[in-house]
Amino acid sequence: MSGPLPLEGIRVVEFSHMVMGPTCGLVLADLGAEVIKVEPEGKGDPTRYLGSTGAGFFAAFNRNKKSVTLDLGSPEGVEAARKLVAGADVFLENFRPGALEAKGLGYAALSAVNPRLVYCSLKGFLAGPYERRTALDEVVQMMSGLAYMTGPVGRPLRAGAPVNDMMGGMFGAIAVMAALRDRDRTGRGQHVQSGLFENAAWLVSTHMMQHAVTGKAPEPMSAGKRAWGVYDIFTSADGVQVFVGVVTERQWEIFTAALGEPELLDPAYATNNQRSKARETLIPLVSRLLAKRPIAEIEAMCEKAGLPFARIATPSDLFDDPHLAAGGMIDLVLPDGTKTRIPRLPLQFGDDRIGLRLPLPRPGEHNDLLE
Repeated sequence: MSGPLPLEGIRVVEFSHMVMGPTCGLVLADLGAEVIKVEPEGKGDPTRYLGSTGAGFFAAFNRNKKSVTLDLGSPEGVEAARKLVAGADVFLENFRPGALEAKGLGYAALSAVNPRLVYCSLKGFLAGPYERRTALDEVVQMMSGLAYMTGPVGRPLRAGAPVNDMMGGMFGAIAVMAALRDRDRTGRGQHVQSGLFENAAWLVSTHMMQHAVTGKAPEPMSAGKRAWGVYDIFTSADGVQVFVGVVTERQWEIFTAALGEPELLDPAYATNNQRSKARETLIPLVSRLLAKRPIAEIEAMCEKAGLPFARIATPSDLFDDPHLAAGGMIDLVLPDGTKTRIPRLPLQFGDDRIGLRLPLPRPGEHNDLLE
């Protein structure tokens, strides 16, 4: 950004690992806060060394942060942590319940030293019968019905990204910013929390309300029950999969005119609700019509008509996406020196996008902050 970042001057001490806590710290860091990530002495955060689907976690969530290393198993390490937090505005943690309290780093102990501290706990569950349970993104997806709604009938399936961890971290950042605003009025910080399970429940709230409104439990999305007549994945003549949605009556008029197929003018397809009920005949018809056209023609038709559409892409395809390349990516250097790019936060302030101020830190790179 051309001017000061929104959270410039705010110091955050982050005691977290994996996804949820680091996401919260990332949002605050990208928005301008000084985020100091506290890692174990030696090799640092174990998240740095994960493989397979976790291999990208550290690189994705730890830019624009500083790193210090401490041994929280020693009295000296705990005392150094307390001194660091004494001058902070925000403390982030995603340790298991009670772990930091046992070390004298809970909210009661730290707020006694720093009454203006906003202490953010990122947990599996908020207060209630489950609050002592261990949670994972998969756990709450299964508990909330999100996996049920995502997978094929009878085969619950987790979402293809750590949606609850990432959104739970985002809600933590929202709570932190709200608490900082409240501190402007009261002069005091407070303890705020974000919960994975509650986040997952919020994600499926539309399905809960569907049940409340219709009196019928929702079926998995794969069961094919759609609110719109055309809202599906089709295959082009050259074998490319593409999603096309037709969600308004005006879009239907444009769609039928563009395809020029008399069968689409059947009175059974006159309104969206009729089309939704007639999907058993409508979707095979649309599939046959689109299967005659190459992907470039389908995309050009949809673009011209203003219809929602998208090729089915992989995450790796996004490295070469022309829209993201026009300003939606940040250049990043990985710990091994590999140069890559990563999506920015999906925010824009006027004409400005949020960029990179600090590269991924080495473990303990900023230990001078402990002196």
